[in-house]
Amino acid sequence: MSNTKKILSFAVELGDILLRNGAEVYRVEDSVLAILNAYDITDCDVYVLSNGIFASAEEVTEHGSSMIRHVPMYPMHLSRIAALNSLCRRFCAKEIELDDAWKELEECKKIPSYSLPVLVIATAIGCGGFSYMFGGSILDALCAIVVGAVLKLFLDFESRTTHSKTITNVLGSMVIAIVAVLFYISGLPVHFDKIIIGSIMPLVPGIPITNGIRDFINGDYLSGSIRVIDALLTAFCIAVGIGIVISIVQIGGIII
Repeated sequence: MSNTKKILSFAVELGDILLRNGAEVYRVEDSVLAILNAYDITDCDVYVLSNGIFASAEEVTEHGSSMIRHVPMYPMHLSRIAALNSLCRRFCAKEIELDDAWKELEECKKIPSYSLPVLVIATAIGCGGFSYMFGGSILDALCAIVVGAVLKLFLDFESRTTHSKTITNVLGSMVIAIVAVLFYISGLPVHFDKIIIGSIMPLVPGIPITNGIRDFINGDYLSGSIRVIDALLTAFCIAVGIGIVISIVQIGGIII
């Protein structure tokens, strides 16, 4: 394998992992180009979408090489992105050899997320805080804490299934609405809408739509469109799940 292909393979693999873990399109593109340029591969082209990478290097020479990667959208993992950024900088500064960089790249892939109990607690507290911030009472916030914990446990269960992201979002929002309505019909002096508003925040696609707008500003209109459409579809799924439960409850004679 030529040196050009080795460097290009490493650069694209690093970009692939960055993109899978939620990195912005411009960050991935800059990282791949920086690695290639650091090793005097200036005759190169890199085109990154929110779900794909196209790269070529020295195509007019006998060492020319090109690569295409399809990159499915995955949840964001900031620890991996930070580790990959550090690896990219050190590799570009030639502080680490290619073989060692590959080994470190594999280690970056395995950086774990937080444990389930920590994620459940964080999600619960976040839901309670948002419920109170949006005008709910202390009791509403406490109920939202319970709903948030139930939601995170449900999402963890869903991550082990083969359901699509669309189905997961619909089912997750239905779980939120069901638990919130149960608190409401139990006779507690709560506002079910404030509980729901706070509890849906873990599902709201805030980062994707922000990155989509940033892509638009940077001129990456196709990537921006993909991210914005994904965010809007997620919001639609949340609305469908909540609406289904509320409609069923109203049909059943419970006034909300």
